[in-house]
Amino acid sequence: MSWTVLDSPIDELRLVAHDDALTMIEFSPFPVVGPDLPADGLDRGERDDADPVLVETAAQLTAYFAGELEDFDLPLAPRGTPFQQTVWTALRGIGFGETASYGELARRIGKTPAASRAVGLANGRNPIPVVIPCHRVIGANGTLTGYAGGLGRKQTLLDLETRGALF
Repeated sequence: MSWTVLDSPIDELRLVAHDDALTMIEFSPFPVVGPDLPADGLDRGERDDADPVLVETAAQLTAYFAGELEDFDLPLAPRGTPFQQTVWTALRGIGFGETASYGELARRIGKTPAASRAVGLANGRNPIPVVIPCHRVIGANGTLTGYAGGLGRKQTLLDLETRGALF
């Protein structure tokens, strides 16, 4: 495992890779990484700014924030339950500049809108935000709802996708 930090218009992001795939993107402030595991118990390895997966992730995120990239092409390995994996796969089907409600996302995975709460919980546990676009999920009435990175970041990402570059 290895990690690096990217400066971005939504604050610093910690990018984490393992076995040649991106496994996490964390918003600052970050859990402490050191000889002891952080409170979440997830090992992030050592900082490696030259790791090829992290270099490519940083390049694609930079292009995204500059309004030059709409679709990420990265090797991804998010850790989660089979249901979470299903939801995260469905999130990748929400196109750039589009949004979907939790109920709509539930329908996309073959569930009834009653599963929207479970979908919301899985959405909130997405370990690779931005690349797996959980920010594109909104409330049924079109309002912004929870986002692990905060509603300000969510609004910034949605604005980028409808108005253009942040850099």
